[in-house]
Amino acid sequence: MGCASSHHGHGPNLQKPAPEEGITHCGPWIKSADDLVGFPVWPEGYRQSLVAQYCTREIWEEYKDKKDAQGVSFKTCIVSGCQNVDSGIGCYAGSHDSYRAFNKFFDKVIEHYHKHGPSATHVSNMNASELVCPPFPEDEAAMIRSTRIRVGRNLDGIPLAPGISKEQRDDIMNKVVQACNTFQGDLAGSFYPLATMSEKDRKQLVADHFLFK
Repeated sequence: MGCASSHHGHGPNLQKPAPEEGITHCGPWIKSADDLVGFPVWPEGYRQSLVAQYCTREIWEEYKDKKDAQGVSFKTCIVSGCQNVDSGIGCYAGSHDSYRAFNKFFDKVIEHYHKHGPSATHVSNMNASELVCPPFPEDEAAMIRSTRIRVGRNLDGIPLAPGISKEQRDDIMNKVVQACNTFQGDLAGSFYPLATMSEKDRKQLVADHFLFK
């Protein structure tokens, strides 16, 4: 399972309500997970996100002070949807273990969004010979200029995006570069670090559709 994501625009124009004991009013004024000091309450008209629906008071009381095996807190997993109240989903797993540590919450979110229940299993078939790929009609094939296959994988023992540190990111990058430097022939290539990339390289990679603007 991938981590549940949060999709939102620029956010609504809301006025911060007066403080209430035991409650955190959700909105753009929340800057970090530390701001979630009480049960999160979403503004009227912005309770459609899955985090708003499934972060019940019972769930909150059980998980509010807990962290997963990688040290990522439940508050970190839900803070995005508390900040961005117009989110569709509004939560991110902080590590692989978040799904187990906070299972009463994530199971409901995943089943709602993916229709994938806790007892369901995923079947993988990496045998390319069994792919069903009939040829395109000639007129459709003529329209194809290039194709890409994008594959994302999470790394065992490393937190996911909300819980990962800068040091861990750098360590992953260095290991991936070291591995890619062993590639030969048509697999050989160049690595362009975002932090030190020249403007010329950036523009060229965007033009070649290798880099997002």
